[in-house]
Amino acid sequence: MGRTIPSFRPLLNDEIKSWEDFKRGLKLDEKELFDNLMNYAKIHADAGSLAVRPVISEYIFMSILIEQQKLINQLKKELEELKQKVMVLEES
Repeated sequence: MGRTIPSFRPLLNDEIKSWEDFKRGLKLDEKELFDNLMNYAKIHADAGSLAVRPVISEYIFMSILIEQQKLINQLKKELEELKQKVMVLEES
């Protein structure tokens, strides 16, 4: 019989736990940021289970990048909307 591939979510939780010493060295507000970043990985766990990456940290970092890019795109949109409102106010 072939080997059974371990379930992704337990592997993800193990990887996150392996970063606990790093987290312990962070400042209090940074610990909250760290937890938020790890939650991004949990949000994308379905994609991670399909990715079949040998190094699970790659998946975590990609999840973080995706969520940060979504935030950047949202901020760009909001900035553009504010610029449009300022232009309208300047014209009147």
